Amino acid sequence: MLETLVSVDEYLHTSYEHDVDYVDGRIEERGMPTREHGECQARLWLLLQQRGLKAFIETRVQTSPTRYRIPDVCAYSKKPAESIFTTAPQLCVQVLSPDDQMSRVMDVVGDFLAMGVPVVWILDPVRKKAYAADTSGLLPVTTELRTADCGIVLSLDEIFAEDEV
Repeated sequence: MLETLVSVDEYLHTSYEHDVDYVDGRIEERGMPTREHGECQARLWLLLQQRGLKAFIETRVQTSPTRYRIPDVCAYSKKPAESIFTTAPQLCVQVLSPDDQMSRVMDVVGDFLAMGVPVVWILDPVRKKAYAADTSGLLPVTTELRTADCGIVLSLDEIFAEDEV
């Protein structure tokens, strides 16, 4: 079966019920979020805002001329002027959903790192596990996550807290 390719322009001007990534002319579905996913995403956004970063939820990031990814959360030291981000965020975060496949997640992480994002956090809100990825690889994190410049430090207890957001 032949796959139908979509132009960048068509992707950028089409509304999707659950926004999708765009990879070299192909539309890629993202994991379907759950309550745990949404709570973790909202809590992380709030924690980053409280630490002085400008955080954004599910905003399109152009990682290359033919690739657009949608991180669950991304953050900048100052608010970008553009609506679709083309400048590398200081941080991108992928919050895992039960149907996420790690091979796809790592492809997304690779695109963020290739565009110049210094660190990508991967959070599993169900298992309460976290990983940090940079150009040297992927490492499990047991106590706290840090931005690449170490300016922001968040404990896993804060991120995976059970209290209401």
